[in-house]
Amino acid sequence: MLPRLLTPRWVLLHLLVAVLFVATFFLGYWQLTKAENGGGAVNWSYALQWPLYGFMGLFFYGKMVKVELNRDPDEDEPGQEVVLYQRPRIDTTGDPELAAYNRYLAELNEKALRGRDGH
Repeated sequence: MLPRLLTPRWVLLHLLVAVLFVATFFLGYWQLTKAENGGGAVNWSYALQWPLYGFMGLFFYGKMVKVELNRDPDEDEPGQEVVLYQRPRIDTTGDPELAAYNRYLAELNEKALRGRDGH
C-alpha cells in the first residue's frame, strides 16, 4: 500500500504540504513580530491563526492519505461502475404549464438516451 504514496503525484503533494506547513509558522512568527512592535489585535490574531491553518492542513492531508490507503486500487479501472438511467416521471397534476415543461424535458431525455445508445 505504501508505494501508492510514492508516485510522483503523491511525492509532490508531500513536499507541497511540508513547505506550506513550515510557511504557516514563518507567517505566524512574522505576524507575532508585527504584533510585538505595536501591531493591533489583528496581528495578534493572525499570529495564532497561521499555525492553526498549518495544523488544519496537516489534519485534512492526513485524512486524504488515509482515504488513499483504504481505497480499492482497481477502483479507477474503466467498466467497474454500473450506471443506471432512470426515466423521469411526468408530473401531470397541478400546473398545466409545468406538466408541459416536464413532458418536454422527458422528450429531450429520451432523444439523448436514444442518441447515446445509437438507436
